[in-house]
Amino acid sequence: MKKILIKDARAITGGLTKTSKMPCDTYSLSALDCNVGSKLRLVEGSTCSTCYALKGNYKRFHNSIYKAMNRRKASLKHSLWCQAMVKLIEAQAQKNGDFFRWHDSGDIQSIKHLKQIIEVARLTPGILHWLPTREVAIVKSCSSLIPRNLIIRVSAPMIDGKVLDHFDNTSTVISSTLKARKNDFICKASFQGGECKKCRACWDKNIKNIAYLKH
Repeated sequence: MKKILIKDARAITGGLTKTSKMPCDTYSLSALDCNVGSKLRLVEGSTCSTCYALKGNYKRFHNSIYKAMNRRKASLKHSLWCQAMVKLIEAQAQKNGDFFRWHDSGDIQSIKHLKQIIEVARLTPGILHWLPTREVAIVKSCSSLIPRNLIIRVSAPMIDGKVLDHFDNTSTVISSTLKARKNDFICKASFQGGECKKCRACWDKNIKNIAYLKH
């Protein structure tokens, strides 16, 4: 693998993202570029109809944030993208621990994109990667390639909707804790200032479904 400096890795990939909620750095793309999400935004009651990545700080700093997101999207075509991402993820792990989240905003763009993420996870076996997604067809097409350290949580499309049980790890959005199923793990962030703090449930393959309170 070609040796890449941190500054070059940032230039190639557009850099990682820092959010107040996450215990680690993340990688974000524009929610406007979501394939399934762009359609769900138009459906009342869907999990994308009140997309958090199109409001709050994402909206307040629209120009600077979306310029960065667009650079990251363009970077996916770079021949050294995987190697550069490995460099950045390993560097942030030294500060934040062996965890990484993909897409605090945005989603998988294509089968090729998911294969790139799979390759990054394969090259960082000591790091747990969490990838939330609504791209069911893309995940199915690559199901045999997913390494053990990449936890893909497929999200239910509707608030209080049916869980996509045919996937190993899933997530739902619920309007209240009363809507959670018996064995669901209810995300703790809503009860601790909107932060993960010490919780790492989303990275735990033994937890079948994470239920997030609508916000």
